Amino acid sequence: MRAYERLLNYVVIHTTSDEDVETTPSTGRQFDLANLLVNELKELGAEDAAVDEHCYVTAHIPASEGYEKAPKIGFIAHLDTAPDCSGENVNPVIHENYDGEDVDLGNGRNLTTALFPHLKNLKGRTLITTDGTTLLGADDKAGIAEIMTMIETITNENIKHGPISIAFTPDEEIGHGADLLDLEKFGADFAYTVDGGPENEIEYENFNAAGAVFEIKGISVHPGDAKNRMVNAALVACEIASMLPPAETPAHTEEREGFYHLTDIQGDVETAEIKYIVRDHDANLFKAKQETLRRIEKTVNEKYGAGTVTLTITEQYLNMIEKIRPHMHIVETAKECILGQGMEPLDVPVRGGTDGARLSFRGLPCPNLGTGGYAFHGPLEHITAEGMDAVVSVLTSIVSAYAGR
Repeated sequence: MRAYERLLNYVVIHTTSDEDVETTPSTGRQFDLANLLVNELKELGAEDAAVDEHCYVTAHIPASEGYEKAPKIGFIAHLDTAPDCSGENVNPVIHENYDGEDVDLGNGRNLTTALFPHLKNLKGRTLITTDGTTLLGADDKAGIAEIMTMIETITNENIKHGPISIAFTPDEEIGHGADLLDLEKFGADFAYTVDGGPENEIEYENFNAAGAVFEIKGISVHPGDAKNRMVNAALVACEIASMLPPAETPAHTEEREGFYHLTDIQGDVETAEIKYIVRDHDANLFKAKQETLRRIEKTVNEKYGAGTVTLTITEQYLNMIEKIRPHMHIVETAKECILGQGMEPLDVPVRGGTDGARLSFRGLPCPNLGTGGYAFHGPLEHITAEGMDAVVSVLTSIVSAYAGR
């Protein structure tokens, strides 16, 4: 079975996670796909395939005879889809021999070459899109399908390999996918998440990330008698926002450039709250951004009185390059295998975070590979059957490469 055929089976299963629920999994519906995958893994030879109470699917493919001492390699993808857009009643649409031009998805949605110039390079492929009403779910059911197809390929083609560990995790889209994965049970020396974009992509750098909240206490008095007495908390919130560099926002930055992203502002005269996420690839610049926020807190309190503003900064995740750098063979092997499939490796710094970052800091070096998909988290999401085939070939090549070491 080709990977895209598996994808078509998986995307119709509703697995959206819920960021307002703190239990794992955040939604019980993720078990629907997890249980299906356990059965499929067993059919593919992973006799120990199982799903635990937190919806983590794990399985192991025993090494080929004589290859038991090869490095233990892992592959990871996630079960859930993003809550940004509906993942229910997904109706994938197949465009065979795609002409490379704009696609009217229906429901007022258009996939255009103006917005996505890479579409012209997909001409002649089998393009898979949404019907314009939901996301597709290739993030990350494409990664799951590609890993499953890789397992089938090495079995059917008798490709020699060392021990292989597989994990499919819940709640990645809400930042919890790596939290409860039992690494001892998983048993890999290193792993790859298969959760990226184009099929030639490899990611091993991501943002350092923190959340920042300014809580503001105002002084509310009658506006007719407010001079030198009133402190309008809502206006103070606006003042805080104006004190940050206007060019350092997501709308004005790219690649390794960091930013302050205002995610929420609310309040009135008496109280207000302003929330940011803070990002930077460079550890020193990341620290400097946090210091800028602290200086703003200090400045505003000096102006309006101690206790007017309270800043809380919460670290979220760190740049995985720190943990990948001592194990760069993982990256170099992947690049060699991408080249071996006739593609130029696309070395991309992640403008976000990945399960791989959290797993790397838990002791499992884990860069991220592409799935062949584009425009995740919305109704313009799309992927090609041929791109998925290429990813399967890359994964198979990685397994084969480590068998000889």
